[in-house]
Amino acid sequence: MAIHKDLLGGPPPTHLPDDPEPRELLANGTAPADVAAKYPTSSLAWAQLADEAFERGGVVESYAYARTGYHRGLDALRRSGWKGHGPVPWEHEPNRGFLRALHALARAAQSIGEQEEYERCAGFLRDSSETAAKTLG
Repeated sequence: MAIHKDLLGGPPPTHLPDDPEPRELLANGTAPADVAAKYPTSSLAWAQLADEAFERGGVVESYAYARTGYHRGLDALRRSGWKGHGPVPWEHEPNRGFLRALHALARAAQSIGEQEEYERCAGFLRDSSETAAKTLG
């Protein structure tokens, strides 16, 4: 992976540390609620719970799960040196749980008519990773 210096002097990309256990459990079919209970700091587990709730029409439940994953991700980003802005690349797989939770939060906020929260989260997603914004819709 090539590392590029930001010529405008922006912050470097933040790469969350890899935590493969929750990702592997989810990939092998373990229920997201079981993964979240065992690994409550896993944004990926919370994002998957948010997606499942949204798909079955539980928009408020999705919002709550997404907000949990989002805040767990913010905690992890800060521990990794993130200062509140800068790239969080989708291409770095451990970042995807946070980015998915952020997307799910924007989607649920829009669904319940919380336009300001939707716009803030959608903008944050685009600013963090254009690739994630395009990939997640």
